[in-house]
Amino acid sequence: MLKLVSLEDQIKDGQLDVSTISDPFALRSLEGELGISKTEISASIRRSVASNLAIKSSARAKVNRRNLIEFVQHGLKYVFPAKPGAPQRGVATGFAAPMLEGKLVSSGADIYVWPHPEGSRRGLSIAPLFKSVPDAVLKDARLYEFLALVDAIRTGNQREASLAQRSFEERMA
Repeated sequence: MLKLVSLEDQIKDGQLDVSTISDPFALRSLEGELGISKTEISASIRRSVASNLAIKSSARAKVNRRNLIEFVQHGLKYVFPAKPGAPQRGVATGFAAPMLEGKLVSSGADIYVWPHPEGSRRGLSIAPLFKSVPDAVLKDARLYEFLALVDAIRTGNQREASLAQRSFEERMA
């Protein structure tokens, strides 16, 4: 006979962690969604607070939007330079990402991709900000949009980077 177990009983018995259901920003939830270990996420949050890209509040760190926007605009391409590699199949990024295609116009003919076996586009490969980015963006369209804009800023010329920066700022508001 099939026995139905309630969510409350599963939580009580330790079979289900309620924090992963109710809190998508819990370390365990982020670990699963982003493909980054809890230790790396925690260290990243500490570095973000130390550099004022995040503000420590009572419960958890919050993004310091003004400082993050400034960092993305002026510092990101120096800290994480995008060096185009050989053509590969991958996940489109920058101006070729589905949500940006046609909205931001690049003067170059080549598109950029994060190498990935399940990618649907072919273009010049660039290293993502973290190795699990292609898998993470395939799960989360909003994250994909932000990281594609960041890559448009990293790879674009001055005019293109400015267009991408404005779009990034609008989405951060």
